[in-house]
Amino acid sequence: MPTRYGRTVPRDGGSGASPAPEQAREVFGDRFADAVRYAELLAEAGVQRGLIGPREVPRLWERHLLNCAVLSEVVPEGVTVCDVGSGAGLPGIPLALVREDLRITLLEPLLRRTTFLTEVVELLGLDHVTVMRGRAEEVMGKLPPVHVVTARAVAPLDRLATWGIPLLRPYGEMLALKGDTAEEELKSAATALSKLGAVTTSIVHVGEGVVDPMSTVVRVEVGESPGGVRFAAKRAKAARTGRARRRRG
Repeated sequence: MPTRYGRTVPRDGGSGASPAPEQAREVFGDRFADAVRYAELLAEAGVQRGLIGPREVPRLWERHLLNCAVLSEVVPEGVTVCDVGSGAGLPGIPLALVREDLRITLLEPLLRRTTFLTEVVELLGLDHVTVMRGRAEEVMGKLPPVHVVTARAVAPLDRLATWGIPLLRPYGEMLALKGDTAEEELKSAATALSKLGAVTTSIVHVGEGVVDPMSTVVRVEVGESPGGVRFAAKRAKAARTGRARRRRG
């Protein structure tokens, strides 16, 4: 597992969002200035376009940027990541700012959100991030299976799993940021997760000393056949269709 943080950081600056807490300088390291700019974009364009509520602006750092960035503690080095239902880029953008070793796809079905995400990625120079418009069930065959699927505030765990797990490669994992309902959701989703190929589930807490309370992550690890029989057939069909279209093109 990669080291957590500990890089030199530039001077604070910017306006729009609330001032960055000291922890942010440590977490984002030499990308701190970019994190400040992203917070400003969320506080300004994000609110104007309806991507984030105005009441969230005063707590952007603690509740959103830092809460998402600490997910990096449980993401392995050098893997591919798909952030399902990325919305305004949470957790995908903070994770990308902290971890340039990752190859991240921000998957989002709504045009106004993908437009915003594309602007952010270009403005911040996140060359290791790709924005893709579509629903998870639509991109099988278009998006190569990934090592890790991330998600935050997208759907209850059982429904989220039907979208996220089929995008995983064998022995990959889904990391879902959840709140106080994590344990209850995990219990309720146990049968569905098993059918989808989950072999291990757990709840982990990240961000000690950075966010209070710590961020809660539901980790779902899959075996050789992620998505189960139902989704394996769907993925194979999507792949065949994609190949046929490429040949015709």
